[in-house]
Amino acid sequence: MHLATIVTAFATVFVAELPDKTMLATVVLSARFRRPFPVWLGAALALTLQMVMAAAAGALLEQLPERPVRLAVAALFAIGAVLLWRSRDEHLDETTDNSVDRSVGAQRSQLPPWRISATVFGVVFLAEWGDLTQLATASLAAGGRALSVFVGAAAAMVTVTAIGVLAGRTLLRVMPEHLLRRVAAVIFLVLAVVALISAF
Repeated sequence: MHLATIVTAFATVFVAELPDKTMLATVVLSARFRRPFPVWLGAALALTLQMVMAAAAGALLEQLPERPVRLAVAALFAIGAVLLWRSRDEHLDETTDNSVDRSVGAQRSQLPPWRISATVFGVVFLAEWGDLTQLATASLAAGGRALSVFVGAAAAMVTVTAIGVLAGRTLLRVMPEHLLRRVAAVIFLVLAVVALISAF
């Protein structure tokens, strides 16, 4: 495995995921279940599976001609940067809260740990589908070293999930969500420029 690739994937996905709806959903689920470990386990498994799929998609892209792939990667990162920069500060809206309420149920405190993990897995897996972090992971994997990209991205997701379970609300008070989004947007833009330069 390639250490620099792991670090790049970790940093990119970590910063992009911190202000994401998935982290906020993890905060809410942790508060409602009051069982941190089962919540973390379900969310971590869901996000790791998402990263497996994203890295595999990127590895498939790697088999295509190099220049078109790098141009496509640059475009995808540029789109991600624009979306992050223009996105408004968003917290979980009433629709998300209602769906979480239905998933949790009235007797959440008496659910066995595996039921909590399964519920969180389903909620987080669906919330993360098509997310910018998937886009980032697939784009990085398209440049090669898909296994290293997966390790870095999955480690970032597991770390962010732990933060969401243990200290999510505090983190968002210390560093405003809009600032995290701006930092992620700048990283995406830099990666887009790097991919564009490497294409030529």
